[in-house]
Amino acid sequence: MLTCNRAGSRMVVDAANSNGPFQPVALLHIRDVPPADQEKLFIQKLRQCCVLFDFVSDPLSDLKWKEVKRAALSEMVEYITHNRNVITEPIYPEVVHMFAVNMFRTLPPSSNPTGAEFDPEEDEPTLEAAWPHLQLVYEFFLRFLESPDFQPNIAKKYIDQKFVLQLLELFDSEDPRERDFLKTTLHRIYGKFLGLRAYIRKQINNIFYRFIYETEHHNGIAELLEILGSIINGFALPLKEEHKIFLLKVLLPLHKVKSLSVYHPQLAYCVVQFLEKDSTLTEPVVMALLKYWPKTHSPKEVMFLNELEEILDVIEPSEFVKVMEPLFRQLAKCVSSPHFQVAERALYYWNNEYIMSLISDNAAKILPIMFPSLYRNSKTHWNKTIHGLIYNALKLFMEMNQKLFDDCTQQFKAEKLKEKLKLKEREEAWVKIENLAKSNPQYPTYSDTSLLNSPVAMETDGPLIEDLQMLKKTVKEEACQAQKDQKKDRPLVRRKSELPQDIYTMKALESHCRADELISHDGH
Repeated sequence: MLTCNRAGSRMVVDAANSNGPFQPVALLHIRDVPPADQEKLFIQKLRQCCVLFDFVSDPLSDLKWKEVKRAALSEMVEYITHNRNVITEPIYPEVVHMFAVNMFRTLPPSSNPTGAEFDPEEDEPTLEAAWPHLQLVYEFFLRFLESPDFQPNIAKKYIDQKFVLQLLELFDSEDPRERDFLKTTLHRIYGKFLGLRAYIRKQINNIFYRFIYETEHHNGIAELLEILGSIINGFALPLKEEHKIFLLKVLLPLHKVKSLSVYHPQLAYCVVQFLEKDSTLTEPVVMALLKYWPKTHSPKEVMFLNELEEILDVIEPSEFVKVMEPLFRQLAKCVSSPHFQVAERALYYWNNEYIMSLISDNAAKILPIMFPSLYRNSKTHWNKTIHGLIYNALKLFMEMNQKLFDDCTQQFKAEKLKEKLKLKEREEAWVKIENLAKSNPQYPTYSDTSLLNSPVAMETDGPLIEDLQMLKKTVKEEACQAQKDQKKDRPLVRRKSELPQDIYTMKALESHCRADELISHDGH
């Protein structure tokens, strides 16, 4: 006799010679019974799948009954995928309850380091031991939601706010396969239950707030942002104030978290989606990025440069004018960065045609900001590749506006002369101070002869400006050579360490079929 104990979320089974506390029995196939009995058998199988097995402390226990449950789940997936009018009203509470019993659980504490110490390329995730069953439960529930017979008006009695909240808690699972299914499941629920949309957005906001201001650790931020990217894409115009606040108070502060690299592509996509919807948000977004700009973490700085280029790709010329001066002051700092990847990424902006058109229209403001950094680093930067990219940028500026380029060169030359005069004045002042010191009777007692004999190094770090015609010739020659070298040089990529990998984990992740692929294969 099979009965389902809802309070304890366990199925009670009376069976002789039981080898465990719960022991289901193999039922007939649904297709083998008359149509009149199929609903009853379907419900029996759903209740049968409420039995939970131990995959952790004793993975070899109850192998026969684990296979019975796996077969039942697999059969039900096929049944609702290929048959119509099988999701009747009594089925809804049974499906939701079976899903809740199997899925809603306390997640184990994280086994990987948190924050900046976490490296997604090195730290392997802890996979869910019960995945052979959980995968089929997720797949079944997705087929249920995707079925043409599914009626949200009936389901909303069971798929409610409490259900959504418990579903969102699972996004902190370390298993990327589970987060992938959760992402698709939540997206389907968001699409089908209009009454839950505001609640889902609010609860995702709360997860982000806790992540930013309290824990700085959550495994599912990338997946939640991916869902939001799709949601933002569907926002109606004009944007509601609630959505603008979400961008400014939630998405932008996500840039300051140490583990940004784990979810940055999804975050950048969300930000760009907002700017495509409403260009007036460009100024606060760019200013926030400049506010959060990394000071000491070069890989994060490269991420910011990537995102900033994506923003510039969609920026309106009228909005560009508002942010160009602080933006290019930051780019000038990046060009001067001793970390060659930061300087290289900033200089790649000069290969972007749309950005170059914006620069060309506003060259009178931008070139005076960029010229000192470009010229100084063309002589002093340690990396040869950077020299070539700088000369390429100078060449483009020179071709853009010859007179302005000459004016900037002369202005830079004048500034260098001023620096030399100031340096000379400082040196003379120090000589006067030293002579005054020598007139003191105590001078011989406290003087250090080794310091007196060594000249004071007071030269500026910048190079002397060349003759204007010589500069133009050098820029053209070096830019041409850099273009040739770029074609020859292979791109530099980060070499992963050769730490041994967990073979089981790698195989499990490689064999995972994404949730959206499973759905598309059957034409749903």
